[in-house]
Amino acid sequence: MKFLFPFIISLLASPALAGDHKIEMLNKDSNGNRMVFSQEIIHVAVGDTVTWLPTTRGHNVEMVASPNNLKFKSKNSKEAKITFEKPGIYYYWCTPHKSMGMIGLVIVGNDLSNLADIKKAKAKGKSKKKLKSLLKSLG
Repeated sequence: MKFLFPFIISLLASPALAGDHKIEMLNKDSNGNRMVFSQEIIHVAVGDTVTWLPTTRGHNVEMVASPNNLKFKSKNSKEAKITFEKPGIYYYWCTPHKSMGMIGLVIVGNDLSNLADIKKAKAKGKSKKKLKSLLKSLG
């Protein structure tokens, strides 16, 4: 019995330990870059949640490539939230501004095993060069 109570408490506390990360969708950042996410690459643990905040109107989040072929597209100017349960690289963009380079990566569990798939993923306009640069920065 003395082992059961701590075990139950640890099970109840586990969801509270999951991280919650925020990314803003911006028309312009503090450096003057236009049509960007506040964090272009974010590293999270399995079970963490990322929330994209529409700080300026007209943006959304659409998953382009991921280890589990996640189909996700948020509505424009609405908050978006995903809890990441599978390790790997998740590549997303803002649908209206993808050709302007408004893309980002979520790295879950420091797992880069699907890097080759992400390198082959579609990219439009300025996103092509930016995706190459972001992936190169991963090492």
